[in-house]
Amino acid sequence: MKHRRRILALFVALASAALAQPVSNAKDIDNQIKTLRSLDDATRARVNKQLAEQIRTIPTKDQLILASALANLATEGDFGRDTLQTVTTTLESAVRTYPPAPAKTGLPNSAYFLLARLARYEHMKVSLHDPQYRAALQQLKTDDDAREKADFTLTDLTGTQWTLKALRGKVVLVNFWATWCPPCRKEMPDLNVLYQRFKDRGLVILAISDEEASVVKPFIATQQKVTYPVLLDPGGKVTERFQVQGIPKTFIYSRDGKLAAQSIDMRTMPQFLALLKQAGLQ
Repeated sequence: MKHRRRILALFVALASAALAQPVSNAKDIDNQIKTLRSLDDATRARVNKQLAEQIRTIPTKDQLILASALANLATEGDFGRDTLQTVTTTLESAVRTYPPAPAKTGLPNSAYFLLARLARYEHMKVSLHDPQYRAALQQLKTDDDAREKADFTLTDLTGTQWTLKALRGKVVLVNFWATWCPPCRKEMPDLNVLYQRFKDRGLVILAISDEEASVVKPFIATQQKVTYPVLLDPGGKVTERFQVQGIPKTFIYSRDGKLAAQSIDMRTMPQFLALLKQAGLQ
């Protein structure tokens, strides 16, 4: 009996010691973030929120690094606004606690741009009053103004030329993507369905890749047989003109040529429909 009591006491002591340890550490969280794309959407939504909450307990500058890494992935689809707000709040908290220095170029640190994109394009609540954050918001507006005025002429895989400004009167969805990009590949079937559904009502989809034709052509022919035009951007000049720093990236122009909506990452079918609605197509 005494032996059993000793074993029970030892078990309780070990359990108490385990509970006293941090739920997770920076390395554990980093490893989980790296595996997010392997999860189904429902599980990923739950894990996103859990990771965001755990990141807040990290008592070092790793908190900012991890919060930024999670925020970069949390917009790949639709994992729920509550989850995305939790991720956003975690990043804002990390920026407040460990404010990063501006980039060497003089622009705001990338963490502030992350927050600004979440606020401007995902409509997340951010209450940060910081010069770098305000500068990031202003830069996003400046970039969008330039994108609205931008034009290009590119050739698709069939040899047909497309000029953006010549498509006035159409709703134009410009999608920047690459064959090596998992989120790009994931949204392509939905884009193809949307094209088939709305092309007779004035929707034009122009998918732009800056890869070589020798890479893009076999990919489209064998892996993603889409019916909308796939354009080549040799040298990435148009990609650079549109300030595309991460893909997939989508810009939607209304029939009068205005930049009506855009996404900062992969979108689901319902999300694409909501964006098209902003351009007057539903």
